[in-house]
Amino acid sequence: MDQSQNQAQRSAPTAAPASASASASRAYQFHPARAAIVDLFNLYLGRSSRQKPEDSIREPPNKTQKRVLALNRELPPRNEQFLLDFEQLQSQFSDQEQLRAVTESVLISLVVQCSGHAPRAEFLLFALRSLCSIGYINWDTLLPFLLSSISSAEMTVGQGSQVMPAVSSTSLSQSGMLPPSSSIPNSSNFQSSNPASPLPSVHGIGSPAQSTIEPPSCATLSPAKSSDISCNGQQSTARVNSSIRDNAVSSLRQLCCKIILAGLEFNLKPVTHAEIFYHMLNWLVNWDQRQQGIDESDAVKSWRPDKALIEWLHSCLDVIWLLVEEDKCRVPFYELLRSGVQFIENIPDDEALFTLILEIHRRRDMMAMHMQMLDQHLHCPTFGTHRILSQTAPNIAGEAVANMRYSPITYPSVLGEPLHGEDLAMSIQKGSLDWERALRCIRHALRTTPSPDWWKRVLLVAPSYKSPQPPTPGAVFTSEMICEATIDRIIELLKLTNSEINCWQEWLILSDIFFFLTKSGCIDFVDFVDKLLSRVTEGDPHILKTNHVTLLLAQVIRAELVMNALNSDPRKVETTRKLISFHREERSSEPNNPQSILLDFISSCQNLRIWSLNTATRDYLNNEQLQKGKQIDEWWRQASKGDRIMDYMNMDDRSIGMFWVVSYTMAQPACETVMNWLNSAGVTELLPGPNIQSNERVMVMREVSPLPMSLLSGFSMNLCLKLAFQMEESLFAGQVVPSIAMVETYTRLLLIAPHSLFRSHFSLLQNLSQRNPALLSKPGVTLLVLEILNYRLLPLYRYQGKSKALMYDVTKIISARKGKRGEHRVFRLAENLCMNLILSLRDFFSVKREGKGPTEFTETLNRITIITLAITIKTRGIADADHLLYLQTMLEQIMATSQHTWSEKTLRYFPSVLRDALMGRMDKRSAVIQAWQQVETTVINQCKQLLSPSADPSYVTTYVSHSFPQHRNCLCAGAWVLMHGHPESINSANLARVLREFSPEEVTANIYQMVDVLLHHIQMELQHGHPLQDLLLKACANLAFFVWTHELLPFDILLLALIDRDEDPHALRIVINLLERQELQQRVNLYRINRGPPEHWLHSGMFKRVELQKALGNHLSWKDRYPTFFDDVAARLLPVIPLIVYRLIENDAIDPAERVLAMYSPFLGYHPLKFTFVRDILAYFYGHLPAKLIVRILKVLDLGKIPFSESFPQHITSPNPVCPPMDYFATLLLGLVNNVIPPLHNNSKSGSMGEHLSNSVRAPLNKTPATSQSGLGNASEGQKAFYQIQDPGTYTQLVLETAVIELLSLPVSASQIVSSLVQIVVNIQPTLIQSSNGLPGAPNGVGQASVLPTSPSGGSTDSLSAGRSTTSVSGINTSNIVSRSGYTCQQLSCLLIQACGLLLAQLPPDFHMQLYIETSRIIKESWWLTDGKRSLGELDSAVGYALLDPSWAAQDNTSTAIGNIVALLHSFFSNLPQEWLEGTHVIIKHLRPVTSVAMLRIAFRIMGPLLPRLANAHSLFNKTLSLLLSVMVDVFGRNSQPSIPVEASEIADLIDFLHHVIHYEGQGGPVQANSKPRPESLALCGRASESLCPDVQHLLSHLKPDVNSSIYAATHPKLVQNPS
Repeated sequence: MDQSQNQAQRSAPTAAPASASASASRAYQFHPARAAIVDLFNLYLGRSSRQKPEDSIREPPNKTQKRVLALNRELPPRNEQFLLDFEQLQSQFSDQEQLRAVTESVLISLVVQCSGHAPRAEFLLFALRSLCSIGYINWDTLLPFLLSSISSAEMTVGQGSQVMPAVSSTSLSQSGMLPPSSSIPNSSNFQSSNPASPLPSVHGIGSPAQSTIEPPSCATLSPAKSSDISCNGQQSTARVNSSIRDNAVSSLRQLCCKIILAGLEFNLKPVTHAEIFYHMLNWLVNWDQRQQGIDESDAVKSWRPDKALIEWLHSCLDVIWLLVEEDKCRVPFYELLRSGVQFIENIPDDEALFTLILEIHRRRDMMAMHMQMLDQHLHCPTFGTHRILSQTAPNIAGEAVANMRYSPITYPSVLGEPLHGEDLAMSIQKGSLDWERALRCIRHALRTTPSPDWWKRVLLVAPSYKSPQPPTPGAVFTSEMICEATIDRIIELLKLTNSEINCWQEWLILSDIFFFLTKSGCIDFVDFVDKLLSRVTEGDPHILKTNHVTLLLAQVIRAELVMNALNSDPRKVETTRKLISFHREERSSEPNNPQSILLDFISSCQNLRIWSLNTATRDYLNNEQLQKGKQIDEWWRQASKGDRIMDYMNMDDRSIGMFWVVSYTMAQPACETVMNWLNSAGVTELLPGPNIQSNERVMVMREVSPLPMSLLSGFSMNLCLKLAFQMEESLFAGQVVPSIAMVETYTRLLLIAPHSLFRSHFSLLQNLSQRNPALLSKPGVTLLVLEILNYRLLPLYRYQGKSKALMYDVTKIISARKGKRGEHRVFRLAENLCMNLILSLRDFFSVKREGKGPTEFTETLNRITIITLAITIKTRGIADADHLLYLQTMLEQIMATSQHTWSEKTLRYFPSVLRDALMGRMDKRSAVIQAWQQVETTVINQCKQLLSPSADPSYVTTYVSHSFPQHRNCLCAGAWVLMHGHPESINSANLARVLREFSPEEVTANIYQMVDVLLHHIQMELQHGHPLQDLLLKACANLAFFVWTHELLPFDILLLALIDRDEDPHALRIVINLLERQELQQRVNLYRINRGPPEHWLHSGMFKRVELQKALGNHLSWKDRYPTFFDDVAARLLPVIPLIVYRLIENDAIDPAERVLAMYSPFLGYHPLKFTFVRDILAYFYGHLPAKLIVRILKVLDLGKIPFSESFPQHITSPNPVCPPMDYFATLLLGLVNNVIPPLHNNSKSGSMGEHLSNSVRAPLNKTPATSQSGLGNASEGQKAFYQIQDPGTYTQLVLETAVIELLSLPVSASQIVSSLVQIVVNIQPTLIQSSNGLPGAPNGVGQASVLPTSPSGGSTDSLSAGRSTTSVSGINTSNIVSRSGYTCQQLSCLLIQACGLLLAQLPPDFHMQLYIETSRIIKESWWLTDGKRSLGELDSAVGYALLDPSWAAQDNTSTAIGNIVALLHSFFSNLPQEWLEGTHVIIKHLRPVTSVAMLRIAFRIMGPLLPRLANAHSLFNKTLSLLLSVMVDVFGRNSQPSIPVEASEIADLIDFLHHVIHYEGQGGPVQANSKPRPESLALCGRASESLCPDVQHLLSHLKPDVNSSIYAATHPKLVQNPS
């Protein structure tokens, strides 16, 4: 019988754990056969049976002495006799299994005792082989027992010695394949302190210099005791003892390896292989541990690896190579990659070990490449899209996950995994590629001002301010990075300022962010001042010519952390001196300019402030500047004249400048002056309306002009804060109704400094109410807050990322009031605000803060929510897989309280995921009509009593108190029926009284019921032969009676009710009729006249307060006396009209939709989010809008303020639509490179690469006319403040979304647009270089930016020519493009690829499908892939070079079409929401069937980096993994016949990658020591591998849910309990 078969048959079912082996060993000590077996072995070993086990080890290793001793003993029998003797002994015992176990136990103990005696060790090996030949050895129990015994022996050396870590099968089964962290000592090599690091315990391997000194190996291996060493002071003796001990360990390990090598000749179980593998790794890792107690430096000098150590090291390596050899694949080579053994710091001078480490590094780097996207170092947040994708951090508590921060960038680990976290951020080396990438991101943020919410998610508090708290999982930017980037921005602005460019706006924006960062503790002020001064003095000492830096520092000087730095910090004197050193004399060409005056006096202001702060620093102050302060006081006395009231509308430039100066020196008097001005017109009594009989007097401030933005912009931050607090006190806690001027000034203040002054207004009210508990009960306070939010601060809340929180707060108000009688005004305003908030949300949201139970929304809001979801999912996708899982729950929450069904015409435009969920809902309209018919008689009778002209007024009270709800809900329907087209025939006064006494919920129900009844009534009348036109006119007349003549119902809700019945052919016609009626037109025009221009912050005159009843109508105003500020029934239509346009387009009513837009375009100018409306409607209906309607939609925008391309208007209005030329698309992409993509240049003097940047410094942003700078025809100059671009919020968003609008508006197909963009990308580098040879620095001056790594050398000429794209794109004015970018050709080509991917990701899925088809076509048509004459080596070289990062290849001018295409796809993927990633599979489907390894590599390179991102989207992960496995089957399937025969070893890196990414998904993030694959993934791989040819199949044999073949399954038995 074959030995291996015999072994397999006799194997135990499972390998015994080490603990079980130990207990068994103790039991076998007393077995009767043990003594006989020991005697038998002693006989053959030449040992006396009376000799103590230790004696043989105590023999000195002297050959002469051994020979002398041998003369006194009998010669042992010949080895060949051993088996006969053992079989004779065997026959004496009946229980053979116990005898086998006892034999193994004796053998193992003898191995430990005799390993140092070469002949005896040889005999033990002979005995093992002999016993194995008769099938008497179960290797699966013997080897783990042996390894466990050796570990125990090594651990029990000396009491004071370092313990050698052990690995057992028990620990393996508990922790996954890798041993627990305790089994491999500490590290200094790879971010050992980083909790986010994928292998915290094994990426860094113990350094002898750090913590580990080799312990004594075994108490029985040396005569020296640990106590002897500790007591003996002689170093030489200790070294001798240590050497003896080390030799003993070496011989024991050497023998163990020989035994293992013998065992590996048989088929062992996977768990045994795992046990062996990690013991070998553990020995390798700790190869250099030495005895504790020896002087370290002395030991290093004297100790060298001896021959015995090298021998066992080699044997250990032999075992490892045998385990991972590809022919058998006992253990996947991947386990070496994640073991961290390659990070041994003190590598012995041994070629064999070095060879292994080199191979691990090589394969690890190849595997890591598949985890990362091409040009991933260029991927940074652009702030052009609001979506920030979440990165999952494993092993974080549930509460922390709920509040987890998002990471804008990640840093790749050595295994290619995306990492982030506080500890990781702190470990980034200054000057490294990761450091420069972080700075690039922060600099971009400082220029483009993303929201404070973004900053809070990514920043770390400076160490000097940090309070004890756990690490921040999502943060990636340290205070040191922030400090350096801020200084970069200051230097950049100083250079621009010195160039006579007006950067006042930029300085103001920077001061807002700087105040925010300083106050938050993200900048260490003392450190910042020190570094800023060093930069100014050591860099360009002449750069500081103005006082702008002093102005910036003066803004923060009153912040608490800065005051502490100047008051109590030990370095306060030094810091003060440095602050003063920034002062400069202002020499302006316009001395009376307000800015010049402020800059002239700001040094004096700062001196005065420091003088008042600290007496210790007064000696360093400039007396001249202190004396200059008297001029400020003198001006103030003259200007205020004691009464502190100033006419701000008539101030000259000098007065404005001096008042700005005063705001820095005397903020409190300045604050009082502003408040006095706003109160200067006095108060007046508000007369009661006609319906109000009240003795309560309401006092209102008279109107003045609000403070203009031009004045507010120069106020110190200290004054702004004081003003905000003072105004809030007056607005919300004052006894007098505030003026519109005060409210408007307050909102302007918040808009001008969004980072520093933002506050949540409901939290603010809670704080104010703690001082004044009666505050919240005042009806005016809630109304005022809701008006401010609805008509002034909606975009600000969206910018801050607070819209969802605000929506939940407003929902509470709605929920509390919807059932209360008479609460119409507050309720309808809150509902309108909530409507606006829901429609403004453009990412996924929960309908309840708590997430459980039905929504607290009204019926109207439930319907709006569904529409918003449809628009968001269709135009922006669902960013996170968890959101997709929650969608069904969310719909159930909404539908629990909503009865509505959407028409087929509406549903056909819904995204499929939403349409499928809603399609099956039953239409309740027939049930509504049936219910109406059942109560119609009763309702009509009640209405006759209530609404007849002679009805008793007292019946109103009776009706409201005693009628049934189902009858009350039909009141309006009954009234409509009674009108018969003659609305004057009913008692409108009684109807108005009843509707006011209803709850808001009941009024809404009445409107929906009335709409259903009137539409049904029209249908019935048509059947009786009445002309439709007459019926519609009567219906509209009746409705006009309700909403305009007597103002009985809210018009916005009525319109929404009508458009939600669009399945009725007459509903939308009624809507159009109502919109075209004169009553509404007049109302809207009146609103526009009273309201002023849409940009309210530009309005310099006095605001006119509209009378309450005229503004809101009878129903909403009724007995209320609190006046309106900005509210108006016309303004309530702003969220409704866009929805009407949507519904008209859904019903193919294109002409009516165009008429509505034409009629209401000026009015929609007041819509706070009109830009978003235009972008979304174009995306939602892409492919279904005629050109004429598109042009009409665009006219909603103020076209002069939108940065459209110059030629765009011609393209959309051309009578003969043709695809724009390539130059148009190239210019569009250039606009994104210049305004959206983070710039590459770096002014930093730190870092080794900083000096190479002189050629790559980009032209300043927007400092030249935009036409020549970026190809954007209408973009205005300079950085824009938030209030100028509230929608979409940042200039980068504006530029990106404008490009999206342009492409969506072009009268050509998506395939033509995509084809043009892809053609530019494919050939971008040869196009730029061939056409730009005359440009300085273009062809040869490869200005290497710090974010572009040095290109690797290599690649044969053949491979380059095979892979290069040499054709250029015609029709592009490349010299113009390169010169306007400020980049070299090489840099620009890479950034244009990034810009193209970003742009395509913003477009609807129609474009994505075309991209996938086009890219797969280009890849398939690469001639060198289809050329059958190419050798395998040439193909590999070509593919390898083609798939280099374009930013590397560009520097050698070896850019390839495939490299550019894959980089484009990766840029595209990185900006794509998770839901849309499923469409990416189309690329691979179009590439199939794949017949070569070259194409297989391309497929993996395209799709591989998606898998880490999908680690928590298990369904999509499995689909993508399955697709890649199926492509592998195409090439390496059982029945595949590749064009060129290839070995499985050619794809070793792909095999490693599959192992790694499956572990990554199992962990849900970076691979840890205890990471396990998910059962579903193992089952998937197992099924796929069945179709693979055998030589590839066995490489994947461990990715199966089979304990008999997979070490992963065997060490995790739970994995195979429920395989899918």
